[in-house]
Amino acid sequence: MILSSIEADCFRNLGGRIIWGDGINILYGNNGQGKSNWLEAIHLLARTRSFRTQRLQETIKFGKGHASVCGSVSLGEVSRDLKITLNDNTKQIFVNGRREPITRYLGQLYAVAFTSDELEIVRGVPEARRRFLDRGATSLHPPYTQTLIDYRRVIKQKNRLLQDAADNGFGLSKLNDLITPWNDQLIHLATSIHLERTNYVDKLNRALDHNLFNDQIGIRYVSSLEGRGDLKDYEALISDRLRLRLQAEISAGACLIGPHRDDLEILFGGRDLRTFGSSGQQRSALIALDLAAISVYNSKHQDYPIFLIDDIDAELDGIRIARLLEYLDERVQTFITTSKKNYFESSSRAANFYEISSGFARAEYEPAPSMAVAGIS
Repeated sequence: MILSSIEADCFRNLGGRIIWGDGINILYGNNGQGKSNWLEAIHLLARTRSFRTQRLQETIKFGKGHASVCGSVSLGEVSRDLKITLNDNTKQIFVNGRREPITRYLGQLYAVAFTSDELEIVRGVPEARRRFLDRGATSLHPPYTQTLIDYRRVIKQKNRLLQDAADNGFGLSKLNDLITPWNDQLIHLATSIHLERTNYVDKLNRALDHNLFNDQIGIRYVSSLEGRGDLKDYEALISDRLRLRLQAEISAGACLIGPHRDDLEILFGGRDLRTFGSSGQQRSALIALDLAAISVYNSKHQDYPIFLIDDIDAELDGIRIARLLEYLDERVQTFITTSKKNYFESSSRAANFYEISSGFARAEYEPAPSMAVAGIS
């Protein structure tokens, strides 16, 4: 998978078009010129969201009512044109000029990202870790996106019903009749989510056994139903817990049972990284997880996703950067922002360099013709 080019219009301070090289692409320049903005534009094109804000209207250039990002993606001999338009609070996504739902769009350009925001995976709230797992599981099984959408819809409807019950004093018998159809859907969807996530964790752990830096990193999926019964028969277990906890859910006015309350434990040397890990160990763990995700994706698709690394020299030391670049070279199309061009000139001669100034990019030389990267190990 190669992002051949990208073009931005009224997205933050960006303008113009960039033709990318297949290998390592270095975006350098002074602070505040738009290096991270270009990475954000690539992230938007891949994931339909920003890694810096949840409010996409904030990315529209001041004084403008709309913005767009478009790019050309190639997979073998097949090319696709992707486009995302932002109009105030609305977003539209297109493939080859045709508007598509998000379930059909995601996966057209799969990106793994190492950014300060993504560090929430190792040191933040459980929701960040659940998103990491769901994103990876979707990369292997795209229909899983619809499972997640359906699950969120069921949880929303069930919460509304529970809140009405709490406010209006429904009898338990009446509420049970109303809530059973929602619980039936929840059981089915929750079981699918549990299986997808645990299978993905197993694959990541196998990849982590051979991580680039030889760090003792491991992960463990932590179900909110752990210790409540046999997780190997998850469907029966969650059915039983939903029945037993109905009164508690009524009191809370919210759904208390399901994978929306699960977590991922990340271990460094057998210890919980959130509690005992240093900042350096947390960064190393995130890189290891990202590379494991890339490896798992490659095992499934015999191809590589693209890799985004924002402000690399602020997040990793020189030794790890050198080893990382050596590993990525001729494997993964990578986009890196830095304010220290000199380091990369000496350590990565094969890289493509782009100077970013006032939102526009100047390539130091025309990138080399595309190479076949699929299947490289």
